[in-house]
Amino acid sequence: MRALLLASSALAASTPAAAQDHSAHQHQAAPDKVEVDHCAMGHMPPEQCPPKQEATDHSQMDHSGHAISQDKSAPGAAPENAVPPRAFEGPRHAADDIWGEVAMAPSRAQLARENGAMKTGMVMIERLEARVPTEGGDTGYVWDAQAWYGGDINRFVLKTEGEGEFGGELEDAEVQALYSRAIGPFFDLQAGIRFDPEPDTRSHLVVGVQGLAPYMFHVDGALFLSDRGDLTARIEAEYDQKITQQLILQPRFELEMSAQDIPEREIGAGLTKIEPGLRLRYEFVPEFAPYVGVEYKAKLGQTADLARAEGEDVAGLKILIGLRAWF
Repeated sequence: MRALLLASSALAASTPAAAQDHSAHQHQAAPDKVEVDHCAMGHMPPEQCPPKQEATDHSQMDHSGHAISQDKSAPGAAPENAVPPRAFEGPRHAADDIWGEVAMAPSRAQLARENGAMKTGMVMIERLEARVPTEGGDTGYVWDAQAWYGGDINRFVLKTEGEGEFGGELEDAEVQALYSRAIGPFFDLQAGIRFDPEPDTRSHLVVGVQGLAPYMFHVDGALFLSDRGDLTARIEAEYDQKITQQLILQPRFELEMSAQDIPEREIGAGLTKIEPGLRLRYEFVPEFAPYVGVEYKAKLGQTADLARAEGEDVAGLKILIGLRAWF
């Protein structure tokens, strides 16, 4: 009997809890419920579905306001690269309005130096070599060097070259003083004077170009007008072919021409001399590179005829031992 009373009490106590109002919980969960469109999925007959709303056709919308700002073909529209007049108002350097011209001057000067106004110099000994003929004759020597000082655009250039025989007289020598002006990223226009102390004292006006031709050929060409009215020309070209980072093979070519006969120098009109050669150098450091090589030297045309008349050799092959350096 006691057990029956306890069971009845427990049942009465649980009835209110089961009958509690859960509407608040159902109301909170409603937003998370996913509503399924049975009409769109084809689960309901078409006659029981509400009429569809027509989608908005954006292509029919009026974009005239946007078209005014984007249509560059409209009459009177300015081209895209046009600069508005207000861009030219105010100072040349806008920073001067904020910091002042005096404060900005040092920074502007530094920027100018870093963009071509910086002055630097260099001395380059292209060739300093001994020449040993392969078919007899005396061993000779050659020098070819240049120095320059200035910026990327304007420079002063000093060139010198010559040759002779060990124990003999100096055969040829020249010195050039030139103004060099960059005429492009890879070429300089050069003009100045040339002085020859040997084989006879003579001065020239010089006009030429020097630079880097396509395929990395170093080119140096010039016209020379002497104080006696003689017009001559010279073209030099060379190419550095790296075999390793330190071992470099350099083909070199030189050609000389004359517009007229120069009897006192045993030169005839036309092509006068050609010198093709190969040099193999080893760069212990880029500034110091000894080399060995071969070079063929030949006189051409009327100049060769004059040399034969004097009993001289007009061509020959020579072994070269030399040094290339710069600082």
